[in-house]
Amino acid sequence: MAPHEGIAIATLTAPLSHSPIGALLREWRAARRLSQLDLALETGISTRHLSCVETGKARASRDTVSRLADALGMPLRERNALLRAAGFAAMHPERSLAAPALDRVRQAVDLILAHQEPYPAFVISRHWDVLATNAAAVRVGQMLMEGRPGRHVNLLHQIFDPEDFRPVIANWHEVAARFIRHVHDDLAANPTDRRTQQLLDEMFAYPDVPARWRERELGDEPSPIVTFTFRSKFGELRFFETFTTFAAPYDVTLDEIRIDCTFPADDHTAAVCAELAAGEAA
Repeated sequence: MAPHEGIAIATLTAPLSHSPIGALLREWRAARRLSQLDLALETGISTRHLSCVETGKARASRDTVSRLADALGMPLRERNALLRAAGFAAMHPERSLAAPALDRVRQAVDLILAHQEPYPAFVISRHWDVLATNAAAVRVGQMLMEGRPGRHVNLLHQIFDPEDFRPVIANWHEVAARFIRHVHDDLAANPTDRRTQQLLDEMFAYPDVPARWRERELGDEPSPIVTFTFRSKFGELRFFETFTTFAAPYDVTLDEIRIDCTFPADDHTAAVCAELAAGEAA
């Protein structure tokens, strides 16, 4: 949705500040609803030792810290923070996608974006910033906006801001509800992520966002896919999307990016995208 064609990605998020390991462990245990006994059993250490680590009376080994992070399901960035808080060096590097060590990965991302033509594709950060797109995303976005510039790089703000993409999303309520659910899921996976909580708050600053969406829905299963229906001068265009992530990444950057590929939900949308790519649609 934002014209950021091609790959040009630096560090995605500023490193977390150092925190005492005890405070971090207590925060994560509370978020995961684990007692000291639960976590000790999960990691194979004594409850007494875990208690001493949390109070600062004992120092955990590097291996113990890694096992605690595994048991708590911590993302790579937060694992590094836990290691630093325990007095150890971070385990997982955080390279730019422009780094030579990630050449093959960058080529793979470029290949996915190129092969998605003539349909839009985006590289999205952990906090929903659009880091890169293919040419189709630029073409379709400019056509939908009818020359109006986008206001945001962040995909959530694009969807929720009445002065950005929101007016052209015909089924905005359905789409917005799904993305709010995504943010709640992100918070459940990483409950200490202050930026994700801030993003959730920012979405509720926009008009006509139902207050009930502040609570995470755990009842009915959502539909398998949500179709975006856009208003355009060619009539309604309908897309669905898939997210691709890297399997078992060791690098923080790769752990935090996802590739959003959109596909036409009907023949009319496919034809318009093909015509835009061929320069036949004015």
